[in-house]
Amino acid sequence: MVKDSKVLLSLIALSAVLLVNAVVRLTADNSRAAFEGVWRTVEVSVPGPMPQSFKPGATLAVFHGRYYSRVEVHAEDPRPVMKDPAAASADELRAAWGPFVGEAGTFELSGGVITMQALVAKNPAAMVNGATSVYTYQRSGDSLTLTQVRTHSGPARAPVTVKMVRVE
Repeated sequence: MVKDSKVLLSLIALSAVLLVNAVVRLTADNSRAAFEGVWRTVEVSVPGPMPQSFKPGATLAVFHGRYYSRVEVHAEDPRPVMKDPAAASADELRAAWGPFVGEAGTFELSGGVITMQALVAKNPAAMVNGATSVYTYQRSGDSLTLTQVRTHSGPARAPVTVKMVRVE
């Protein structure tokens, strides 16, 4: 009888461990599902001594599995088209390429925080080993708000807020 009780207790403990593991996995999958899809940035707010807010016209972010890719133009007006990029001045190149952001990499979610590690990026500093971008996030329906906590350069002194809407 004692042997049967020990076996029963062992089975109950194993079942509890398996149940907790399943709940943790489902919770992680639900967090990941909050990001899964294609998003468009509708507003970027930059606080600080000279705060600014803009509504970029050209953006796209894709989150799938544990990977992301994003391209953005951080300007409301169209970028100038260069007649001959090979002969463009430094100012012309900055005007065309300065507001452009492009990167792709991996992301992890944990307790309302997303940590992104760029594998390829326009800005080489974002690809340095150990450099991450960290944001808190809030999801409401088809809207997602990210608030910057850390950049690849260190803690965010003036946390940028990015508002996105689901495209697909």
